[in-house]
Amino acid sequence: MANVKILTDSLADIPAAIIKDLDITVVPCTVRFGAEEYIDRVTLFPTEFYHKLVASPILPTTAFPSSQMFEEAYRQLTDTTDRILAIHTIASLTGIFNASRLAAQNIQNARIELIDSEQVSMSLGWLVILAARAAKEGATLAQVKALVENAKTRVHIIAMLDTLEYAQRGGRLGKGAALVGSMLNVKPLVSAVHSEIVPVENVRTQKRALERLAEIVLASGPIQELAVIHADAAHLAQTLQKMLAKTFPNDQIVMSETGPVLGTHTGPGAVGIAWLTGRY
Repeated sequence: MANVKILTDSLADIPAAIIKDLDITVVPCTVRFGAEEYIDRVTLFPTEFYHKLVASPILPTTAFPSSQMFEEAYRQLTDTTDRILAIHTIASLTGIFNASRLAAQNIQNARIELIDSEQVSMSLGWLVILAARAAKEGATLAQVKALVENAKTRVHIIAMLDTLEYAQRGGRLGKGAALVGSMLNVKPLVSAVHSEIVPVENVRTQKRALERLAEIVLASGPIQELAVIHADAAHLAQTLQKMLAKTFPNDQIVMSETGPVLGTHTGPGAVGIAWLTGRY
């Protein structure tokens, strides 16, 4: 029997080299600047997106993949396997999980299981990577699914927003809060907990915010996997990497850049850490 295949959506922010190495299928989201439509990391890459975001007078709109796109991806996978595990971003925040579920119902020649990661970006990415590694080693669909369900309780993400402007422009934040935040130079720290994006704390300076990110992560217990994520802020990501490398192997820190869907709401300059604690 062929190995289990792993599918996810582009909100996972997994670096291209890892996607290729582990044979992960990624169904991309789309982003529109007015009448111009782009496919996440296919016709528009993160660096280009952030340049457009800053230059554009209008905030872009984003769209999740259609059920038809998922169905096409599933049918291609059934050429080589009859066992598929789909792991998706927070189901309650987008229609991605539901579109994938509807598509899976139309596939008769494979068993497809779906998991709501309750996470986003590389905290979703780590679950996908763990699953793909296990699948590559020959684990069964049930074994891979159980591994991911176990890891869900141990995966975390925390990030610093450099500006509140884009959250306010996108309707995620009132104008007053954004104005106060910019006046005080507050750097909000946010996390994904139980399918919700929640505030952690406000820090007064960028330098201190980076220090707090590292402190929170390193105090969380034994770390199995670690990634630094950024939104057009490679210099901040590298600073954070150096802080973390004092206690975690530098060559095992994955560097990732988030794409248009999250970037539309965070704006450029955001930086974060996604990590997995403990061992399975």
